[in-house]
Amino acid sequence: MAVKKAKGGAAHPRRRRVAGIQVGTYLTVADNSGAKEVMVIGVPEIKTRLRRLPYASVGDMVVVTVKKGTPEMKGQVFRAIIIRQKKPYRRPDGTWVAFEDNACVIVTPEGMPKGKEIRGPVAREAAERWPQIANIATMIV
Repeated sequence: MAVKKAKGGAAHPRRRRVAGIQVGTYLTVADNSGAKEVMVIGVPEIKTRLRRLPYASVGDMVVVTVKKGTPEMKGQVFRAIIIRQKKPYRRPDGTWVAFEDNACVIVTPEGMPKGKEIRGPVAREAAERWPQIANIATMIV
């Protein structure tokens, strides 16, 4: 009998991401960097189909522009890490997680947070991927 051979691909399946945040989404800033509200304008290292909006999930880095905040912060472009999203996503143990708002933390391009404290909970996925954010988080869910 002929045995069907699996077609190529990666040895390990890639982590499936829920498209909770996309380009144009407004996020609340959860740190004390001076920004209050930002808009996602890009998702680095994401390759998608032509004309499909790039999306991100909890723990991903995005490029944002400040819409509300201190006068010197307004209009500036920064990198940010998503720490909460409204859209439910499933963890490997089978539990579903959803937060009340979409929130992020403003960081430097290397991943160091600009603020000194984070208000509200931080998703475990973001804390595991970014240890600098886990250090200043008050609550990890």
